[in-house]
Amino acid sequence: MPYRDLREYLQVLEEKGLLCHVKAEVDKDWEISAVCRQTFRTIPQERRPALMFDRIKGSDIPLVVGILGGSRAIYATALETNLEGVLEKWAQGQKNPLPPRMVESGPCQEVVHMGDEADIEMLPAPVWTVGQDPGPYHTSPFVFTRDPETRIQNVGVYRIQVKGPRKTGIMINPPRNMNQHIRKNEAQGRGTEVAVVFGTDPVIGLTAVTSFPYGTYELAVAGGIRGEPIEVVRCRTVDLEVPATAEIVVEGKIPCQGREPEGPFGEYGGYMGAPGNNPFMEITCITHRRNPIYQAFLSQMPPSESSCIKSIGREMEILRHLKENLSLPVRDVHLPDSGSATAILLISMEKQNRFQPLKAILGTWSLTMGTGKITIVVDDDIDIRDSFQVNWALSFRMQPAEDIHIVRGIDPITLDPSQPLKDGKKIPSPEQVSSKVGIDATRKHPFPAPSVPPKEHLEKVAAAWARYGIGEVKPKGK
Repeated sequence: MPYRDLREYLQVLEEKGLLCHVKAEVDKDWEISAVCRQTFRTIPQERRPALMFDRIKGSDIPLVVGILGGSRAIYATALETNLEGVLEKWAQGQKNPLPPRMVESGPCQEVVHMGDEADIEMLPAPVWTVGQDPGPYHTSPFVFTRDPETRIQNVGVYRIQVKGPRKTGIMINPPRNMNQHIRKNEAQGRGTEVAVVFGTDPVIGLTAVTSFPYGTYELAVAGGIRGEPIEVVRCRTVDLEVPATAEIVVEGKIPCQGREPEGPFGEYGGYMGAPGNNPFMEITCITHRRNPIYQAFLSQMPPSESSCIKSIGREMEILRHLKENLSLPVRDVHLPDSGSATAILLISMEKQNRFQPLKAILGTWSLTMGTGKITIVVDDDIDIRDSFQVNWALSFRMQPAEDIHIVRGIDPITLDPSQPLKDGKKIPSPEQVSSKVGIDATRKHPFPAPSVPPKEHLEKVAAAWARYGIGEVKPKGK
């Protein structure tokens, strides 16, 4: 049976030792961010837990973070599989989507706050980059809107700034589907109805943060992954349907041409995202479960929950494309945290001819917008999740004049601060262009044998390591 809601999922994480309760009282305006950063910075990914802050100063609502992308094991658990089964789960959801099923009522509306009682400041949204963010931000809002022509809903994740009890700002990158809904509504002189959902069945969260072709309904993909439809209920004040078992739902409307200053905000690349004149939402209603749980993402400087979530989903997509669509002998694909799962792309392959590395580079660039500003292809004997081995391949299997390919006039990474300035100001995103570099760090001819002890000798020593009394050796793994 799939997880029915956030609470069932948290129980599974706890049983697997993947959830840590922070029982000390914490201050949401500085402490939560610092605790999360220390957790991601100091605990290796393979041992890193999700966090649940049980006691937040001034609030009786607990907060969970890292429950979708605290680690690769957590991500796989959210999909009810292991890492080897992640690609199959996503393929199942996209090939066999199941539309949501409408129900009359759900736990998400156990408590209803209408009008002036709908105070979004009741939610313990942290200040993430203290001294630079203008105030609290919601980092894990699953934002529902509807195409006014097709009536198909969309779910995305966008940063939401708290501006008062009944007002928020929303930053939506230009290519995102929600912007098309806003444009279509405003062409008819209408505002855009919005429902912001916090805390759901984890599959809903993972589909919400994933980019799909316009017109794909994320809840249908989530239903396909789960093997049964997502139950939804009608909102109280807007014409939208939301997951019935969600923890919290905030309803409201973006007025026609409603724009005002929003930001800055500490973004996924590790730098402050610039402020802008962005849409704002006026809140009409808040519904929630009794004793709700609030969910957040850790973004900002990698490693982060954002980089973990993006890396796994994008790696799977790129690997499938290179192997199935282009028939290339690719063994592994990796988007390291250091590049925020976006800028650096590593590919290992069992090369059969000299053209295949460049085909893999160009094939990836044609597939994914912005990803792979630096793309490196290595032989399959190189562990691309070991930066030392990648640097070794770059050092001794690549000649710069022959093996580096630069392409100009290509789509940029959103929020990349290295983008050029125009008249002293950042070029608006639709006008941005970038360049990319592809590096073929594979062997081009027969190489000498590596100068290391025989593999069987290394394995024999590793098996009897304790007898040498040198100390613990930490195994490397994906």
